Amino acid sequence: MIKVLVVDDHAIIRKGLKQILDDTDDMRVTGEADCGMQAIHMTQSESFDLVLLDISLPDKHGVEVLKQLKQNHPQLSVLMLSMHAEDQYAVRAMKAGAAGYLNKQSVPSQLVDAIRQVAKGKKYISNELAQQLAEGLSEGFHELLHQTLSNREYQTLCLLASGKKLSEMAEIMSLSTKTVSVYRARLLDKMKLKTNAEAIQYAISNHLLD
Repeated sequence: MIKVLVVDDHAIIRKGLKQILDDTDDMRVTGEADCGMQAIHMTQSESFDLVLLDISLPDKHGVEVLKQLKQNHPQLSVLMLSMHAEDQYAVRAMKAGAAGYLNKQSVPSQLVDAIRQVAKGKKYISNELAQQLAEGLSEGFHELLHQTLSNREYQTLCLLASGKKLSEMAEIMSLSTKTVSVYRARLLDKMKLKTNAEAIQYAISNHLLD
């Protein structure tokens, strides 16, 4: 039996995922968390075979939660689940240690197949993403500017583009305003942008917002 921890801040989503998984013979949702810190604490006190982790959480970015989970439990399988298109977050999540990435619009059978594959210690990417990666390789891979950013720099970019003030960004990221300012300066430099407005326009143009 595959014991799954579902991490999502929407109760309806958690209930739907639990119903899908509990309807199968070989997996059960044995834990639920509505934020990143709760998920981290639960994995410290309980045993799970797999974590189904939403990338957009209210307290910590999903990629940051993923890195913490993998640091604490290197053998724990984590399958990322998100409303974001795969080409926006999948590679970043996989580099951070995710065993797979699935869009929330995927059909239930695809979710079940992904969990089974990841629970066996394998990696999972959808056919759509595999095709995109193959096309990118055949055309000569071109890394987008935002893919050169660290996770913190990327989070800063997304928060900036969503209209958050520096103080709000610092609170969300649990950092000082000075540190967030450093991340903002770094991302502008890496992306060869001069102003916040240019960064916001880039984020919108590349569909980086929820």
